[in-house]
Amino acid sequence: MASTTPLLSVRDLVIKFNLRGQVLTAIRGASLDLYEGETLAIVGESGSGKSVFTKSFLGMLDQNGWVDSGSIMFEGKDIAGYKSQDEWRRIRGKKISMVFQDPMTALNPLRTIGKQIEEVLELHQGLSGKHATLAAIDILSKVGIPDAQTRHKQYPHEFSGGMRQRVVIAIAMACKPKILICDEPTTALDVTIQAQILDLIRALQSDFGFTTIYITHDLGVVANVADRVAVMYAGQIIEQGTVEELFYDPRHPYSWALLSSLPQLGIKHEALYAIKGTPPNLFNPVQGDAFAPRNPNALNIDFLLEPPDFSVSPTHTVRSWLLDGRAPRLEPPPAIKALKAKYERSEQ
Repeated sequence: MASTTPLLSVRDLVIKFNLRGQVLTAIRGASLDLYEGETLAIVGESGSGKSVFTKSFLGMLDQNGWVDSGSIMFEGKDIAGYKSQDEWRRIRGKKISMVFQDPMTALNPLRTIGKQIEEVLELHQGLSGKHATLAAIDILSKVGIPDAQTRHKQYPHEFSGGMRQRVVIAIAMACKPKILICDEPTTALDVTIQAQILDLIRALQSDFGFTTIYITHDLGVVANVADRVAVMYAGQIIEQGTVEELFYDPRHPYSWALLSSLPQLGIKHEALYAIKGTPPNLFNPVQGDAFAPRNPNALNIDFLLEPPDFSVSPTHTVRSWLLDGRAPRLEPPPAIKALKAKYERSEQ
């Protein structure tokens, strides 16, 4: 981390949605610090709240959703309190941008690629006409689009999936944001193209110095790109630390389960590990540790009281009663022990 002062600081964020007359609490008191120049990965199962959490940084919650309490401090202001689109336009795209997972739905099929980039430049940088066109062509070149001068006149359907994703990245980068949020940026792409897109984002980060947030369920992506990892479950961040701490010394039973599910940790002729049960229904209040019903080693207190954050190190926090000094000593699963032993051998 380049700085000890957070670039963005989230505290006790609660986000709710009104669905058919019922209130769903999608984010339940999440806290997170993001530091300048780092790459943070947010991981967890589908529905854990990863996308909703980060969309709140740009004021992109659906109309039936709202920040109920908590704060999002950015550049000395609590942007969680922003209500108008005029307020959000000073942030969205200009200072915090997002790359969405499906480039085809993120692009307008009826407008040329160049016009879609120029629109961002006109709105946020005041460029127009020839100046906007030249800037759009330059951005396309920077994200690896060959013959950018010709390609900027074409439409999304004339581009491959990987090239469309490069265009989405170009749009997000058009205003040189401080924070780039990548929401499953490689999900719809084949493995070879995935690697190219990750390399591109890494190269752009090196050139422009922005901070990156990856939202993903692919732990292979996390291992390749992240400096730090935050694990989300049922709308809370239940563990966070450096990528080494999360992969080789995880402490939360849910983190153990996620890592044990990695195909490369499977044993030949044995069934691949799967997490039993389902996440809690967030229409209802959650009592205790949300993961307790799926945790075969849950303590009695897990069903009664929500655990606080425990510090393992200055960079590693875990929200689990197992870290309480009164809890019984519980050994991590064999897959986690094997990962840690492999890491220790590599460090010798």
